[in-house]
Amino acid sequence: MSTRREVLKKMATLAAVPVFTGRNSKPESEKTEMNIGQHINHSACRWCYNDIPLEVLCQEGKKFGLQSVELIGPRDWPVVKKYGLTCAMANGADMGIAKGWNNPVYHDQLVKNYEEIIPLAKKEGLKNVICLSGNREGIDNETGLSNCVNGIKRVLALAEKNNINLVMELLNSKVDHKDYHCDHTAWGVELCKRIGSENFLLLYDIYHMQIMEGDVIRTIRENKQYIAHYHTGGVPGRHEIDETQELNYPSIMKAIVETGFTGFVSQEFVPTAPDKLSSLKKCIEICDV
Repeated sequence: MSTRREVLKKMATLAAVPVFTGRNSKPESEKTEMNIGQHINHSACRWCYNDIPLEVLCQEGKKFGLQSVELIGPRDWPVVKKYGLTCAMANGADMGIAKGWNNPVYHDQLVKNYEEIIPLAKKEGLKNVICLSGNREGIDNETGLSNCVNGIKRVLALAEKNNINLVMELLNSKVDHKDYHCDHTAWGVELCKRIGSENFLLLYDIYHMQIMEGDVIRTIRENKQYIAHYHTGGVPGRHEIDETQELNYPSIMKAIVETGFTGFVSQEFVPTAPDKLSSLKKCIEICDV
């Protein structure tokens, strides 16, 4: 039988070994600010932290690996630039989620807005500008596709000339955005194929697509060439992406890295922790595979 001294000695030896949590690819002992972002470029959506001054979010976020603050417009771009960050996904038409390219009623205003924002994004050195399908409002899938193609092609040449990507976000229509049209990856991919430009791609929101269709990793692998950007969020609830929710984000991030993706992954969860910056830091570490 082992003596008490021998047992304590073994316990001390085990305690010195780095412990893997099963949720991260790196031991906590290696999770330092210096090696964050080796394989994943980290961004955060501004609206999730609206109660934190933008300068504070940039200054503090940069300390733990944040490289971008996104879904902001021209007024805020100089602020993130001041702290050596970028805006990985710029605001687009600013007409809301319901009014989008699937409805010709909105095309003229959308064209006007994108003709203004695209050159500004180019001048600022940005790459991606978000766009949205809009709500169905009784429009069937085929008509919605045709309408989107006709509308987007009115600004596509300008986007290509300025090397700006128009990136349509996939959102769920089950919980958060009732009636939204681009709510399945297959519909978004078909739109990409019909437009046929390297400057029109998809924003794959992991939270939204888990709700609508699941099968996240295989979907990412099969459609990698159409995805320019990723958003995160815990399911259910759209909160932290830790052990409180159903998705295994380190596995998803590994799959994204394996596709050769070099863009940004943005945290778009609504923090529940009192210290929202610490919560953001933790979730960036979870994704930093």
